[in-house]
Amino acid sequence: MSLSEHTKANKKIDHQVMINHVIALFRDNMPFNQLLGLEFITQGSGLETQISLHLNWQPTLTGNPMQKILHGGVTATMLDTIGGLVSIVETIKQTALEHLADLQVRLPTMGTIDMRVDYLRPGRGERFIATAAVIRKGSKLVVCRMELHNEKGDHIAFGTGTYMLG
Repeated sequence: MSLSEHTKANKKIDHQVMINHVIALFRDNMPFNQLLGLEFITQGSGLETQISLHLNWQPTLTGNPMQKILHGGVTATMLDTIGGLVSIVETIKQTALEHLADLQVRLPTMGTIDMRVDYLRPGRGERFIATAAVIRKGSKLVVCRMELHNEKGDHIAFGTGTYMLG
C-alpha cells in the first residue's frame, strides 16, 4: 500500500510505512536510477532500518575504455543518491510519530543543495556498494558523508553532501 493509499484509508502513518515509501520513490520513480540498475538494499526495519546502494559492473558504465573503470558520473550519482536517501530516512527516524504527516507534505521539496566528491582510486570491480551516514542534521538541512567501495572493500570514492529537508 502506497503512502497516499495508506493516508486515504485513514490509517496512521508510521516510520516503516514512510521509509518504505521513500525507498520506493527512489527505486521505482527515478528513471535514471533504474537505467543504471541501482539496487536498494535494506537491513533492519523501522527505526533500525539501514540502507545501501549496490550496482553490478556493466560495460555500459565505463568511463575510461582503455582501463575499463566505472564512469565518474556513475560514482557521483551513487554517492548523491545514497546521501539523499539516508538524509530523508534518518529524518523520518528522528521525527515523532505525530509529526510524520507534516514531514510527508515536505517530501516533494527535499533535494541536494551541494555535493563534493573525492575520487580515491579507479573504479574497478564487479560490484559497487555505496553507503552514507549523517554528519549533522538541523531542521532544514542534513549533511552526509558518503562512501563507495567495490566488492573487495577497496575505497573508491567518498563524498560530502548537503541536503535540503524542505
